[in-house]
Amino acid sequence: MNDSCCSIPAPSLAAMPDHAPNLLGQDTPEDLAECPVMKGSTVVKSKAEAAGLYRDVDGVRYWFCCAGCGPKFDADPAAYIAA
Repeated sequence: MNDSCCSIPAPSLAAMPDHAPNLLGQDTPEDLAECPVMKGSTVVKSKAEAAGLYRDVDGVRYWFCCAGCGPKFDADPAAYIAA
């Protein structure tokens, strides 16, 4: 697990097996994204959207792990998109 900018441990997408069943409403890889600001921090897309933790740039949506990542992304989106 990796630390996020919020000091909350975030599981890695790589740690989720491809063949894992969706039991008890667990999130599937399609439900998850990696925060572009805090690489390695996994984001549940629906929760990030409900909290307003996302940006759309050139028709592509980017989700953030915490409120601190949005302003960092806004300051230089190209740097985070290219990374």
